[in-house]
Amino acid sequence: MVFRRLPRWAIALPVALALAGPSGCGSGQPATSTASASRASAGGGAKEVTVFAAASLTGTFTELGKAFEAAHPGTTVRFNFGSSATLAQQVVQGAPADVFAAASPATMKTVTDASSASAPTTFVRNKLEIAVPKDNPAKVDELKDLADSRVKVALCAEQVPCGAAAVKALDAAGLKVKPVTLEQDVKATLTKVELGEVDAALVYKTDVIASAGKVRGLEFPEADKAINDYPIATLAEAPAGDLAEQFVDLVLSQQGKDVLTKAGFEAP
Repeated sequence: MVFRRLPRWAIALPVALALAGPSGCGSGQPATSTASASRASAGGGAKEVTVFAAASLTGTFTELGKAFEAAHPGTTVRFNFGSSATLAQQVVQGAPADVFAAASPATMKTVTDASSASAPTTFVRNKLEIAVPKDNPAKVDELKDLADSRVKVALCAEQVPCGAAAVKALDAAGLKVKPVTLEQDVKATLTKVELGEVDAALVYKTDVIASAGKVRGLEFPEADKAINDYPIATLAEAPAGDLAEQFVDLVLSQQGKDVLTKAGFEAP
């Protein structure tokens, strides 16, 4: 008997989706909407649309997923939230998905260059803030404080959008920072601050807002030179093509804009 090696996404993705929670922690863990999974397998017109989205979109897209389900009875929206770079590779390797929403044009380009999607649309922008614990024990006030060797700093890995943005911001300020940890997405980076494991981190403004007071956010001028555009596209091999287009339409609609701007995203 001959055994064929399965691609990595084929092994990891079904398990990840099976473990998905209602809103996701955003640290590379996929998440589903709160709709019952049984509804997707029920008879009649039950359908499912799968959305791969950057970790920083966890809260807003979960909310929009619920709205989409309400407007499309019998339909389940399933999410896979994580690092845009990782998600892009999964899409290119053939993971079954309908929509991809990335946190940077560079990660979307990975998908379009592989002809896995075309004509992405930029739907929001996001900028960085310095996240510190509520009591700010290291007395961080501005970006240059992160270069102090006594300050423990968490950053996203450079290959993911939040990490690439952090590099741009630090370069613009002429600073060299030695992080104590490099995380694979922005939610994992923020968690280090929430747990008090680091004194500061560079994360998106939207993630500071989503922390609901668990951390403090400090604005800094160099963030304006490292703003990330977020593109969204339906995928070329989308199993649920019509639903994929309708979900993208929702994100681009006024309803979608209202949800996203309330969370701190900026209009493109």
